[in-house]
Amino acid sequence: MSDYENHYRSPETQIVPEAKQGTGVELTVKMLQYLNEASPWLRFVGILGYITAGFTIFGGIAGMLSFVAVGSMVDLPSGIAPAFGALFFIIYLPTGVLTLFLANFIFKFGQKIRYYKLTNSIEELEEALKNNKSLWKFIGILCIVSLALIPVMLILTLIVGVVGVLGAF
Repeated sequence: MSDYENHYRSPETQIVPEAKQGTGVELTVKMLQYLNEASPWLRFVGILGYITAGFTIFGGIAGMLSFVAVGSMVDLPSGIAPAFGALFFIIYLPTGVLTLFLANFIFKFGQKIRYYKLTNSIEELEEALKNNKSLWKFIGILCIVSLALIPVMLILTLIVGVVGVLGAF
């Protein structure tokens, strides 16, 4: 090795053991106020999420059935209406299920905060924070999957566009 110092290496830090926390959990008045103010809104948004998920799933089923019904009444090329119905269902059903999961995490977070406020049980607060963690983990995974699908969708769009243009000639 040489005698010079590497200026591009990562800085070194000392590893300090994590400080032991006290046996009890102390929440400030402001923390409790924020939790209390957030709880009804979280439950409200959770209920709206349940309703939205239900309508989305119902819409996917209704859309699929309506495409099939319209395809049998209108003179369309063979298989085009059921294909659009299936596509409609394939998009709406998973969207509704994902919305259902998100709504569940949000509602449970608000509900557990409410239970904590009523019972002062630390387990309820832990469950509330667990649901909050699960919500953001689920959203993070959805973001990763969405980012991974963007290049795939771009490539598929280019392929369909090229095939469409070449098929026109």
